Amino acid sequence: MTDKVQLLLDDSERAIFVDQQIEELQKITDYEIKEWPIGVLVEKFISGRENDESEIFIPDYQRDMVWTPKQQSRFIESILIKLPVPFIFAADVGQGDREGALEIIDGSQRIRTLDNFLSNKLELVGLKKLTQADGMRFSDFSKPRQMRFKRTTIRVIELTEKADEDARREMFDRLNSGGTRLTSMEVRRGVVDGPFMMFITECAANKNFKTLVPLSERNAKRKEYEEIVLRYFAYLNNYQGFQKSVDDFLTDYLRSKNGNFLDADKQAMFDEFVRMLNFVSQRFPNGFKRIGYNTVPRIRFEAIAVGVSLALRENPDLLPGDVGGWLDSNEFIKHTRSDASNSRPKLVNRIHYVRDNLLGRAYEEAPGTAEVETSANADSPPDPPEDEGGLTQQELFS
Repeated sequence: MTDKVQLLLDDSERAIFVDQQIEELQKITDYEIKEWPIGVLVEKFISGRENDESEIFIPDYQRDMVWTPKQQSRFIESILIKLPVPFIFAADVGQGDREGALEIIDGSQRIRTLDNFLSNKLELVGLKKLTQADGMRFSDFSKPRQMRFKRTTIRVIELTEKADEDARREMFDRLNSGGTRLTSMEVRRGVVDGPFMMFITECAANKNFKTLVPLSERNAKRKEYEEIVLRYFAYLNNYQGFQKSVDDFLTDYLRSKNGNFLDADKQAMFDEFVRMLNFVSQRFPNGFKRIGYNTVPRIRFEAIAVGVSLALRENPDLLPGDVGGWLDSNEFIKHTRSDASNSRPKLVNRIHYVRDNLLGRAYEEAPGTAEVETSANADSPPDPPEDEGGLTQQELFS
């Protein structure tokens, strides 16, 4: 209803239209509250995950694992001693690549932590109440305690399939900030503007890029194309310098380039970006997409785009053979699944996997891979010093 029509209605008529609008919007946010045993919840999260086909999944727009080992440990401690923990919010995906699956809207850190604990990767540290359990992993607990933990239920609010992507993103924003939260890229545009930021915007407008990496209108408006381009250049030129925080890494790179961005650099970087896109368009039958999928997750784009550019730096006349054999392999899907972490060894591995396969040479895992594969403590951001203060309730359950 337009503002002009609203002015022509009396109060009683307008109230009727408002009631109708409320009822329609409530249909979109219909939900059920369910009690999920932790063992079942984690099983549905990990079963099929290697192929990105798990029943419960973390979407691409969610942040990476940011909980430290201490934060994860204290969440597990709360469950063990029966302290209340917040609901997990999820939504039944009504259409698209993951139709029928449950998308985690709020609770990604919690479900990752539960997975880390049950898979024996998390060593409990910094416990405040259950101090005798410091240093223990799940397998160190008694068998009865393990069974009881897996039977403990977590409340999950499930939106029905009527909630489309926009509705799910809107709920994510509201749950995390009480309103529409600025994306990291929107924040950067406001506080780290400059010549390199302008260059990123120019690259993001490239027609071939938008064809190869389709986004919803909502994501495009929220500067997702700019985010992806920034990630490409930052990882391409400094992936070996990456540590743990993606946001800090990207912002630091943007600041450094804004302060020293020459015209010669601009042309060279633009040419390399276009060369990469043309190569993918010509040599990869499905572009950046996985067979049978219509979207391109950030992590898959980063691995392919940066790997291709590194290979072309070594061999500008590269003519690869059939890429389907390794590009569609379970190994590459494992490297680029939606919940893959951004620890340095894993980032290096997925980029080098593409680079080395294109160059026809043996791929070798980065140093430290075995440690981050088996230890959530090594694969998580480090805990700050004790004197930096404790965690707030909101930080613990974000």
